[in-house]
Amino acid sequence: MIAGVLVPLLLLASPVQQSPDSLDAFIRAQIAQRKVPGLSIAVIDHGHVVLARGYGVTSPGGTTPVTPTTSFLAGSVSKSVAALGALRLVETGALSLDGDVNERLTTWKVPENAFTASEKVTLRRILSHTAGLTVHGFGGYAVDEPVPTLPQVLDGATPANSQPVRVDTTPGSGWRYSGGGYTVMQQLMNDVTGLGFEQWMAQHVLAPLGMTRSSFRQPPDGDIGAGAASGQYSAASPVPGRWHLYPEMAAAGLWTNPTDLAQFVMGVQASYAGRATPVISQAMTRRMLTIERDGDGLGVFIDTTGGRLLFSHGGRDDGFDTFMEGDAVSGRGIVMMINANDNSNMMRRIREFVARQYGWAGTTPLYAVAPVMMPHARVASLAGRYEVASNQMLTLVPEQGRLVSLVDGLPDRVFVPTSAWGVTSDDGERRFLFVHDGHGRVTGFSRDIDGTQRVAPRIGPLLDSATPGRDPDPARTAKVTAALRTLAADRNGIQASPLLTTGAKADFGGSETVLAGFEGLTFLSHESVAGRGIERHRGIVTDVLAYRLNGSTKGRFVLVHLTSGGLVTDYDVVNE
Repeated sequence: MIAGVLVPLLLLASPVQQSPDSLDAFIRAQIAQRKVPGLSIAVIDHGHVVLARGYGVTSPGGTTPVTPTTSFLAGSVSKSVAALGALRLVETGALSLDGDVNERLTTWKVPENAFTASEKVTLRRILSHTAGLTVHGFGGYAVDEPVPTLPQVLDGATPANSQPVRVDTTPGSGWRYSGGGYTVMQQLMNDVTGLGFEQWMAQHVLAPLGMTRSSFRQPPDGDIGAGAASGQYSAASPVPGRWHLYPEMAAAGLWTNPTDLAQFVMGVQASYAGRATPVISQAMTRRMLTIERDGDGLGVFIDTTGGRLLFSHGGRDDGFDTFMEGDAVSGRGIVMMINANDNSNMMRRIREFVARQYGWAGTTPLYAVAPVMMPHARVASLAGRYEVASNQMLTLVPEQGRLVSLVDGLPDRVFVPTSAWGVTSDDGERRFLFVHDGHGRVTGFSRDIDGTQRVAPRIGPLLDSATPGRDPDPARTAKVTAALRTLAADRNGIQASPLLTTGAKADFGGSETVLAGFEGLTFLSHESVAGRGIERHRGIVTDVLAYRLNGSTKGRFVLVHLTSGGLVTDYDVVNE
């Protein structure tokens, strides 16, 4: 049952005014709070770059400042730029949007099976993640490791660290994110151009758009490589060797900066509006920005709410995160890149701050919050971990009568009590109403998303003060230990493991760096979550086990998500 009602807006005072020169201070405070070494940002307003700035430093612990031309790895934003190249090849007749890609692939072909008997893998389906292809994403390769060829990546052959890219559902039957699909597209572009993906993209997409300090070359060289940022993991540890190498260039391998990516955004905007651009036509751009399925266009995600036409993509490589958004109608947009993996809402908050500062439509104003008193015992009972979206956790900890959200062990937002069971973020933007059972045990919280009430189920308790208890099922812990060891090191053993769900086998590559140094587990707690609607990697979670990680991972914990059959379908390494 839901106790109480959602906090009404009348508890919130008038909108808070934001000074026009406060963006610098806001960004500096955000990256300091989140321990992000550096950030670069470009803002587009009415079709022009109106702001390009750098903050912080290029390397964790370093002194070289980030500038607007500092190079970062773009992660999956690479897909959006690569998509533009593929669509150009469609317009020249070198590729077909709806033909079987195997008709143009020569070096390697998508293996046929029962799923491809009636429907084929097409470029349109690859670009919109509806091709039925496996492999969600790629972890890259340390700079001192052997790097596989593209066919080796596609077949999961040594020294590749990812699973083979295969069709395991009928093409066109559903949406599933697939970096593997974009790697098939990269091979396709290699085969039809004869130049190689990196060189062809440089000549026919990057240079014409004016992206003069961008490259898919691995590793980056020249001016791009000389001043490139060094990455940092979410645990605030530097990436050994500064960055990873990504032979999966179309999926994850673009080196660029926000000012250059702003040229991409403005090129799409100009083409959509009918102004001449050197890459694709207005008709093809409008096709690119048309939803194919589940909010996905061709290489970008689409949002048409409120009369806008937003196209966007996020990106993550080991040690780097990117956010890119443009409005095709208004000519507005923003690009941010950081040399860290940050799982908080930091970049989204900066985006909202910028939108308010420039008066963009559809922006939620800040409100002053009117707090109420809540017993400290109740505040403490609300603390814990919650599943706010599939595979996305929110941790709430008590602090002086308030709740503070932790992400990656660092503070993110402050929530103050505003009703008997409700809290509101101190900027008035987020409101939660906690749900409890008949015994007063909290099972989740309800929040409003686009006018719909959704419940974020509780996953488990806080762990920093947890003391080891008696393990009620040592045999289960032994199986969990074996499963995690397989995920950490044994890529070839994943498919044969009887301890993992089908979804986990499909989505994990067997080189889980966050488990490095893991030597064993100490049981802490068990939470039954059956019926709470938690799903990880297509497995319904019924139990969450909390353990302390033993070995060189001192001070870190792991939450293991099990199905009703006792199979591991996911895990989360956390530190508090």
